[in-house]
Amino acid sequence: MNNMPPGAAGLEEKMLKVGLIGVGGISGSHIPAWDAMEDTELTSLCDIRPERMEPYPDKHHYTDFDEMLEKEELDILDICLPTYLHVDFAIKAMQRGIHVICEKPISLKEEDVDPAYRTAHENNVCFMVAQVLRFWPEYELIKELYDSGRYGKLLSGYMGRLNGYPKWSWDDWMLDEARSGLIPFDLHIHDLDFCVYAFGAPTDVQEKRVKLPKQDYISAVYQFPGFFITTESSWYSAPYPFTASFRFLFEKALVAWEGGKCLIYQNDGQILDLSTESLNDTGDIDLPQTNAYAEEIRYFKDCVKEGRFPDKVKPEELKQVLHILNAL
Repeated sequence: MNNMPPGAAGLEEKMLKVGLIGVGGISGSHIPAWDAMEDTELTSLCDIRPERMEPYPDKHHYTDFDEMLEKEELDILDICLPTYLHVDFAIKAMQRGIHVICEKPISLKEEDVDPAYRTAHENNVCFMVAQVLRFWPEYELIKELYDSGRYGKLLSGYMGRLNGYPKWSWDDWMLDEARSGLIPFDLHIHDLDFCVYAFGAPTDVQEKRVKLPKQDYISAVYQFPGFFITTESSWYSAPYPFTASFRFLFEKALVAWEGGKCLIYQNDGQILDLSTESLNDTGDIDLPQTNAYAEEIRYFKDCVKEGRFPDKVKPEELKQVLHILNAL
């Protein structure tokens, strides 16, 4: 891959013009992140539902993507569309020399990964799939502890991501397996993607699934050399509130993130609460108080400005994740 997309040359001092397409649920995390940056301007929004754009009167509004591309001089496009539309819109924008950040997953199909990245390199632009756990401080901490061996070897882990079934999606696309892929590609993909990113490809997978109308539950155990990770992901028919948590057992400590608090239970009896700023200030272990969605967008923007390809999310890893998900 190119380390220096030529199309990014000369952008270091430029105010980057950004457009966003798909003003649905996840855009509520992306739009404030763009607006908070000093060297970008989110100029335009595109959605087939004009009412979705009304809360943002300071942006140009479009219901036609081609019209937005013709009228706006965009440097970056942020794609927050339904999954089944990601690749086509990304390729169309990159063919016009526009850098693209795209919500996860890139597609339901492993074979869509290479054409998207090939288009990026052929047009000298940056392309990144927004796999947000790679930028989430608590999850980055686990990768750091695993890589450094601070608490010894990793022995096992648990990762959970539970919710009621999505009632909010436009045209109920989330409940259509052909368009969304259901729970594997909505919630489970987050934890699997983090595992592949942090630990490499699993050597074995064992899964159980309950799949009913408006209810989808997966429990999967991923085996890695020397340890295993147990995961569960759900859309419950019952109105269960969204929860995400993990527990990772190392030789010398248990690291748990539950209820919004990150605690390290050391074998020597000490408990570190990384959710409080006072302990962060000790310098023992630093857990940045950052917004992961803002961090992934900032990282992508910096790559565009600095003329380097965003390699924190690698196509080989995306293909590995999609290959596993399609086998579940």
